[in-house]
Amino acid sequence: MQLISGTTVAEKVLEECRRDIAALAAQGRKPGLAVVLVGDDPASRAYVRSKDKKCRDLGLHSIKLELPASTTQEELLAHVQALNNDPAIHGILVQSPPPKHIDEAAIVRAIDPAKDVDGFHPVNVAKLALEDPTGFVPCTPLGCQRLLIDAGIETSGAHAVVVGRSMIVGKPMALLLMAKGKGGDATVTVTHSRTKDLAAITRTADIIIAAIGRPHFIKAEHVKEGAVVIDVGINRVDDPASEKGYKLVGDVAFDEVAPKCRAITPVPGGVGPMTIAMLMANTIKACKQAAV
Repeated sequence: MQLISGTTVAEKVLEECRRDIAALAAQGRKPGLAVVLVGDDPASRAYVRSKDKKCRDLGLHSIKLELPASTTQEELLAHVQALNNDPAIHGILVQSPPPKHIDEAAIVRAIDPAKDVDGFHPVNVAKLALEDPTGFVPCTPLGCQRLLIDAGIETSGAHAVVVGRSMIVGKPMALLLMAKGKGGDATVTVTHSRTKDLAAITRTADIIIAAIGRPHFIKAEHVKEGAVVIDVGINRVDDPASEKGYKLVGDVAFDEVAPKCRAITPVPGGVGPMTIAMLMANTIKACKQAAV
């Protein structure tokens, strides 16, 4: 059984980023990322800190805009527009989820598609469906694809089952796996919480992408011998034995599923590190395309 280390592959991606940043610096250019946080959700605040730190570690221009929970829709839109107009900023990310009074879809649509490094703007969703390489792909599914490629998993002709249909992971993941070329050309089935007899479908999969957001949802009965499993889930469950009182687990019951697998990602240390690495890569891509 091959353990696919996202930590190792992410460092490889970041090393590629460092080379690209050095090449851009020689041209007098510096990629810039702005991360906007509204409110004080602890998990979101931690994500924003880690993104800002990674930017600074790599030598990117980084803006961390922390706004109070009372920020209005109009005020947030004004901040986004200012960042759209800032030539030093190539990527804009508004941390999800915002407070309930904010229309998140409207905020996403307000971001310049050329700076939408999260890949959620309708223009970038369309470009992914059309296989237009100038578009931006959401970072988590892009990271999953890179894990498969670097692990030497052949996707061409494989049956891939995606468990989950979100716009953040499930749907873009399916489009990536179906697309022509490296890391694609798969036959894809998308399943979700309403799918009947899910295990019968997932047992036909050569590759399972588990992204349903439920701890230990995928069990041994869902997986055939020799399958490849990519676990996107990061779930917090109670653990009295831990100092924090909780532990992070995936959507896959790792201990019972791993023995059946040809390859599998762990949680933590699997898909998680890839998301920020691909965000950095998308920001550099945006900087390169801004000069074209």
